[in-house]
Amino acid sequence: MLLEIITPDKKLFEGEVSSVIVPGKNGKFQMLNRHAPVISALKKGKIKIKTSQGVQQFDVNGGVVEMQKNKIIVLAE
Repeated sequence: MLLEIITPDKKLFEGEVSSVIVPGKNGKFQMLNRHAPVISALKKGKIKIKTSQGVQQFDVNGGVVEMQKNKIIVLAE
């Protein structure tokens, strides 16, 4: 699935991932391939992504995540 992590300053990440864990307002949750469509607010925490090259983490101070049709967009602060 395709992931984009965008901040007001720049695009932090764009590429294929196998899983994404985000700090949702009501707790962490994971999105995998063919996940149901979702929109959620994010709280301060870490976004953890798994790619073919390994695991990466990004710190965020909040934001919004949307997943639809195997594409995830994170608008992060």
